[in-house]
Amino acid sequence: MEQITLTARIRTEKGKGAARKIRRNNQIPAIFYGPGQEPVMLAVEESDLQGILRQSAGENAILGLQIESDKGSETRTVMLKEVQTDPILDTVFHADFYEISMDQVLTIDIPIHLVNTPAGVTEGGILQQVKREVSVSGLPGKLVDFLEADVSELEIGDSLHLSAIKVPEGITFNEEETLTIAVVAAPTVVEEPEEGVEEEEGLEEGAEAEGEAEAGAEAKSESKAESKTESKPEE
Repeated sequence: MEQITLTARIRTEKGKGAARKIRRNNQIPAIFYGPGQEPVMLAVEESDLQGILRQSAGENAILGLQIESDKGSETRTVMLKEVQTDPILDTVFHADFYEISMDQVLTIDIPIHLVNTPAGVTEGGILQQVKREVSVSGLPGKLVDFLEADVSELEIGDSLHLSAIKVPEGITFNEEETLTIAVVAAPTVVEEPEEGVEEEEGLEEGAEAEGEAEAGAEAKSESKAESKTESKPEE
């Protein structure tokens, strides 16, 4: 992963009111923490953080976090652990930075990008991605923003498994090699009845209904006749 530097400044005010004030100044509230590290409240420039999100895969990006205070500044190596966004406004409103060591193995989830068009899709199949992220372990300097999976050879009914994805040197999967990543499903076909058959069935149903109606009318007529005969006094 490419390392980028982000400048942050320590903040002391807490609460929602303080956070809103920071955002009005085009900054984002953030927090810095890690093993043996007390959490430190920060504020970062919104434009700087947005730039990093555009350059990297967002969460899991490794940065050089330059923390400034009244006593000076120091740079820590961190991972952008979490980014909280407003789903309606599509804006970032908080960020978490986790301190890491470049010589210690990390375990993270990274996204899988499917590349190329499957042969089965050109024949009408439907490509379905079953797994979008996979757990990997490696030193921070070896980790990547995402993995690519070539699906060009998949025919209708074929599946792509984790074993088919090439992993960079220094990274290991924490999942079974048989894990399904993507499949090409057969298209769903809705069979429509033939027009001639449909019309013939309609005529037969109509004839049956008409016959039932006539039979019912005859039965009612006979019933009435019998009723009149029974009620007629004997002479």
